[in-house]
Amino acid sequence: MASGELTSKEYIGHHLTNLTYGRHPDGTWGFAANAEEAANMGFMAVHVDSMGWAVALGVTFCAIFYAAARRATAGIPGGLQNFVEAIIDFIDDLVKDIFHHTNSMVAPLALTIFVWVFLMNLMDLVPVDLLPHAAYLIGIPYMKVVPTTDPNVTMGMALFVFALVIFFSIKQKGVGGFVGELAFQPFPKFLAPINLLLESVTLLSKPLSLGLRLFGNLYAGEMIFILIALMYVSWVTTPVAWALQWGWAVFHVLIITLQAFIFAVLTTVYIAQAYDSHSEEH
Repeated sequence: MASGELTSKEYIGHHLTNLTYGRHPDGTWGFAANAEEAANMGFMAVHVDSMGWAVALGVTFCAIFYAAARRATAGIPGGLQNFVEAIIDFIDDLVKDIFHHTNSMVAPLALTIFVWVFLMNLMDLVPVDLLPHAAYLIGIPYMKVVPTTDPNVTMGMALFVFALVIFFSIKQKGVGGFVGELAFQPFPKFLAPINLLLESVTLLSKPLSLGLRLFGNLYAGEMIFILIALMYVSWVTTPVAWALQWGWAVFHVLIITLQAFIFAVLTTVYIAQAYDSHSEEH
């Protein structure tokens, strides 16, 4: 879908609209024809493109690592084995530096988050018109291919991490210990209501910052690619757009990697904090 076929506003709106499935006002279920219909579908609507690409990239991650494991050898390793082992060693060393407790799930979780988020972010480097146009040719009106530009995806992941933090906090300290840390720190016990308010805000800010940081950075990056694509309208602006696109793509490689790294690191830090006790720190 070329930008020349639409106004700039329509072009941007099209690229920022998800393929949404949900319930119409008349009670029937189906795909939304436009952004307004998608918004009216409410909470139970599903962003089919975001979910589909997220699942597909998760399966891709599993397939790559499974293939590397199947081909692993104690002799001279191949390129894929070297690549996968380098990522695993990097994440394992990272977790050992942050998480000083015993939990065999934390390192695999950090590895999964890092690779999966990186693959989802990597879709931001696919030309913005390529896959939406291909989908349009087969009758699919909308196609957002970067799952991490959808707050439902990033906040869903952040809430899962938050649930793990609560689970491990209660498992390690018990319900009383968990509530006690919220109510009796950092001020004296008679200021429990103030402590509870402050600590609850701190606790709830973790999933918000985790999900919104990833969403905000990737959404901004995708928006810049879309704005650059609008410049492909004449022979005068096309060379400039081409240079900007490649320059931003090179810089964006750093951003997508860094955001995946930050999500994995913060997940590990938050779980480590769930294990830590204030009484141990004083």
